[in-house]
Order: sequence, then structure tokens, then C-alpha cells
Amino acid sequence: MTPTRQQLEELYRAHAANAFRRARSLLGHSADAHEVVHDVFVSLFERPEQHAGHSRMSTFLYSAVTHLCLNRLRNGKTRERLLAQHADVLAPSDRARPSADQLVQLRALIERLPEALAQVAVYRYMDELTHEEIAEIMGCSRRHVGDLLKRLNDLSEARESAE
Repeated sequence: MTPTRQQLEELYRAHAANAFRRARSLLGHSADAHEVVHDVFVSLFERPEQHAGHSRMSTFLYSAVTHLCLNRLRNGKTRERLLAQHADVLAPSDRARPSADQLVQLRALIERLPEALAQVAVYRYMDELTHEEIAEIMGCSRRHVGDLLKRLNDLSEARESAE
């Protein structure tokens, strides 16, 4: 069943502000965040079947916004240079939240990571989600989340031992 225009407008009113905050936290720029939110909702309006009720709408939008932000961060950058410069940012720290400098470095690194590693890095180190929460958002098992986090840790350790 295709949603009506009114239903779509209500959906936008209910979720756009949270989607914008999510995009801005990942991209660091309000203008880029507005574009991402616009693109996500236009896509949903054009193809409502992509949600298909498999998760809550807020979970679907959280994932869609994250995915689009990560794609934007990746465009036009050199993967190896950023990995060499910033891989140590992925190592867990004793602090509860990353510093502003660490977030900038993390954004730069995320631009170069494969999709799944970038997603798990954002969810774990920026959003501080549990393995279970990450698995729900990514639609995978907690074990797979653990494997992805181990790969991130291995990247960080490889860089440290190379120095």
C-alpha cells in the first residue's frame, strides 16, 4: 500500500529533526546535513517499499541517514593516506566521549573505510552503542559486529606496530 501525501508529510514532521541531528553529527556541517535529510526523505517518498516495515521507522531512518552520510564522507578522498594518518583514532579510549579533535580525525578515517567497518566505527565510537544495538541497526548478528570491531582494532594495531 502506497502512503498518502499526508502520511508522508506526517512522517517527515515526526522524524526530520532527528534525522538532521544525526546527519549533522556525522558530517559536521548543517548544509550537508540538510541535503542528506532531503535525499533520504525524497528516496523514501519515491520508493516507500524500501522501509517495508522490517524495523521501526526511526531505526530505518537512522540507518539510511548514516549510510548516506558515510557515502558522502567517502567521496573523492584517498583511502591509504587517511588510514596511515588516522587509524589510531579507532582504538577505544578511556574517555566516555571522543574529543572534538578525535571526532574530526574519525570523520576523516571513516571516509576511507569499507562500508561495514565505517558503520560499525560510527555506531560504536561516536554513538557508543552496544553490540546488540549495532546488530539491530545493521541487520546482522552480534557476533558479526564483534568481528567487524576486531578488524578495526587490528587495523589500529597494525598501524601502531608500523610506527
